[in-house]
Amino acid sequence: MDTDLSLEFLRVVEQAAIACAHTMGQGDRHKSDQVAVEAMRRVMDTVPIDGTIVIGEGERDQAPMLYIGEKVGMPHARRPPDGGSFPQVDIAVDPLEGTNLCATGAANAIAVLAASNGGGLLHAPDLYMEKLVVGPSSRDHVSLDAPVHENLKAIAGCLGRHVEDLVVIVLERERHAKLIEDIRATGARIRLIGDGDLSAGIAAAVVGSGVHAVMGTGGAPEGVLTAAAMRCLNGEIFARLVVSKPEHEERCRAMGISDFTKVYRARDLAPGERIIFAATGVTDGTLMRGVRFFGDGIRTSSLIMQNEPHQIRFVDSIHVSEPDVKIRF
Repeated sequence: MDTDLSLEFLRVVEQAAIACAHTMGQGDRHKSDQVAVEAMRRVMDTVPIDGTIVIGEGERDQAPMLYIGEKVGMPHARRPPDGGSFPQVDIAVDPLEGTNLCATGAANAIAVLAASNGGGLLHAPDLYMEKLVVGPSSRDHVSLDAPVHENLKAIAGCLGRHVEDLVVIVLERERHAKLIEDIRATGARIRLIGDGDLSAGIAAAVVGSGVHAVMGTGGAPEGVLTAAAMRCLNGEIFARLVVSKPEHEERCRAMGISDFTKVYRARDLAPGERIIFAATGVTDGTLMRGVRFFGDGIRTSSLIMQNEPHQIRFVDSIHVSEPDVKIRF
């Protein structure tokens, strides 16, 4: 991955976000996911890469899939011109993170992908992961196995705050009842979310977002995407697969994972030398505004990051439908 592909991947997530934004609030999560997948696949095949999907859509949602192992990019859409070669790139995608959020018009739905050189993203099984996500200042002072109160005290100390000043994001799930109780016992504040722990994890690593940690159990594929973002933001994710059934063990072994108790960090989940992370807001969120339609065009808000060279860019794009349109800001 010697060339700068960041703007190419930006096009991919922008078009996926625009496609599913047309379905926002219509209550059809399957349709929202399907149009996002179709748009992402269509644009991906115009990108000059020999790409392989290593993390696709989750099987739990029974959603239309960009499936694991699927080949994408120019050479797979048509014959390479003049016998040219293309860089081999591994890609993790979530064409619509927060299908329920989009279907109901709630905040923080995003279209997202991460890309790396071959072997640069863990082939994570579609299981749950215990997760702890923190920003750069706290990354070396917390542990997935430490009690909640110790982790929050350490985060507060690193930030020069009181524990009561912290905001922790937790997915609102029955399995998190004890975790929520433990956080509240420290005096820290909680923001419960229905979906979207990936966008929450990104916010935790951005200074000024008002989010200081993400705790709880969520999807492993989203964990790898979060890790790719942490590699670019210098934040950290601590994660461990939840392996509670024999079929879980079989799924892990099929992906080359034999240590079911290992605590992964960002460099374990996304070890690539070069990583690109791209996301576009579908609905308004903490870091990005949602897709906005106006008379003769569309406006999108995106985040594009890479670790080599180290760049973090917020991109506000206007997609003009007519060449003579007058743009109003």
